Amino acid sequence: MDVQVVEGLAFIASRWEEWGIWLKGLTQEDIRQLLDRYSALGPLPGIMLPLLESLFPFLPLIVFVFANAIAYGMWAGFFYSWLGVCCGALIVFLFSRWLGRKFGDRIRRRYPKTERFFAWVEHRGFTPIFLLSCFPFTPSAFVNISAGFSRMPLYSFLTAIILGKAVMIFILSYLGADLEKIIEQPWRVAVVLIVLVVLWLGGKKLESKFKMKA
Repeated sequence: MDVQVVEGLAFIASRWEEWGIWLKGLTQEDIRQLLDRYSALGPLPGIMLPLLESLFPFLPLIVFVFANAIAYGMWAGFFYSWLGVCCGALIVFLFSRWLGRKFGDRIRRRYPKTERFFAWVEHRGFTPIFLLSCFPFTPSAFVNISAGFSRMPLYSFLTAIILGKAVMIFILSYLGADLEKIIEQPWRVAVVLIVLVVLWLGGKKLESKFKMKA
C-alpha cells in the first residue's frame, strides 16, 4: 500500500479517535449550548444528534434527548429526537439487511446456532423489538443489526421501532423538560408506567395482526 495512503488512514483514525473522546465527554449543558449556538440551523442539530447515536452507540442518547427537550420545549424536542432516532435505526437496519443478503448465508453456515436466533427474531421479533425500544438502556444497535440480518419484514421492524422509540423518547422528554417537577410530583412516574403497560398491550395486538398476514 502506498505510504501516503497509510499516512492518510492513520491521520483519519487519529482524528476519529479525538472526535470520539470529545463526544464522549459532552455533558447536557455542553449540548444545550451547542444547540443554542446552532439555533440558526433550526431543528437540524436536534435531529442529527439522536441520529448519530444510532450509528455510534457510545454517544449519550439520554443527554441528547434531555438537551432537545430543554432547548426546543417538550413537544418539539420529543419530535426531533424521535425522528432522529427512528431515521438512524432505519439506516442501520437497511445497511445490515444489505450485508445480510451478501454474507447472511455464510454466517448461518459458519455459526449454525445463529439460525435459531434469527428465526426467533423473524417470528417473534415485533414484541421484543418494541419492548426493547421502549427503554433507553437497551442495546439498540444490536437490536437493529439483528433485525436487519434476519428476514423480519421492513414494515414490522418500522412499526415496532416507531412505536417503541416514541414511548422511550416521550418519557425522556417528559422528564427532561422539567427535572425539578419530577422530584416535586412523583405521580408523573406512575403515569409513565401506565403508558408503558398500555402500549405493550397494543404491541401484542399488532403482533397478532402481523402473524395473520404472514
